[in-house]
Amino acid sequence: MNKILKLAGTSLMVCTIAACSKGTPVGNPLNFGGDIRTADPSAHVWQDGKMYVYTSHDLECQEDFWMKDWYAFSSTDLVNWQKHGPLLTVDDLTWADNYAWAPDAAYKNGKYYLVFPAGNGHKDRVNPEKSTKWMGIGIAESDSPTGPFKDMIGGPLWKSPYANDPSLFIDDDGQAYLYVHATKHDYYVIKMADDMRSTQGDFIKMDMGGYEPKMEGPWVFKRGEYYYYTMPENNRVLTYYMAKSPIGPWEYKGEFMQQEHQSNNHHSIVEYQGQWILFYHRWLDINSECGRQRHSAAEYLYFNDDGTIKPVERTDKGVSDFANRK
Repeated sequence: MNKILKLAGTSLMVCTIAACSKGTPVGNPLNFGGDIRTADPSAHVWQDGKMYVYTSHDLECQEDFWMKDWYAFSSTDLVNWQKHGPLLTVDDLTWADNYAWAPDAAYKNGKYYLVFPAGNGHKDRVNPEKSTKWMGIGIAESDSPTGPFKDMIGGPLWKSPYANDPSLFIDDDGQAYLYVHATKHDYYVIKMADDMRSTQGDFIKMDMGGYEPKMEGPWVFKRGEYYYYTMPENNRVLTYYMAKSPIGPWEYKGEFMQQEHQSNNHHSIVEYQGQWILFYHRWLDINSECGRQRHSAAEYLYFNDDGTIKPVERTDKGVSDFANRK
């Protein structure tokens, strides 16, 4: 039988492994197959017309987000997904052995690029002064959107500042911009060199219109004449800014998705076959011995006539009816 979970006054239907394997539409969370737990979904549509979602991979009951590899999932209907990976693991790196956190991807120069955070050390939450944890941003290449990806530079793009949560945006002129969450460098951006193997120039401090709350997981995209800088504000609520340039100045527009369970969020936004989709993760207790775990999910996203984003509510159905909406 299907298991019904009661969450915040609503029911969430979860399929059995047998049912999932037959591609039964189950809505949210997304059915990536089996019991793999994913988070931080980074969505892209490549030249083959498929939707690709690049994710981090939560180990069951992992300690303090100790994570080891990255996956991708592809689909044409947003219901039936093919798993690819691992695309890359920390065992493939010479400069990090842990913290395989939120990735992003891009296509340029006939190559696919996986930009990712990784690190080493240990975070002491009781005595922070004893922490040895460090994280940096790496970039790997492949001839295929599903890898395998190879770390071509053998190290992080920089060693300081400490950084994670990369968002790699390529503008219409081909210039790539890298946005990150970093120590004393939130709301900064740095350009990538044309070969995508190094950065170009210094970090650029963006004008955020005087409002710079605590944040993580930035995601930047363009729609029409506007650029959107979106983020989990205070690591929970999804909010956004708008600008006419990828480096600002930015105008704060407010919230478009409320928080859930007082837990962090991480998202991406992409247009697919004329419909904009918000990918994000939810903390749900689904067949877990550890309580709530992270699961990738998706919702339809809509805009007002002036380009602002309409509020998005989490639903059990998600985008499971996508194929019927065309």
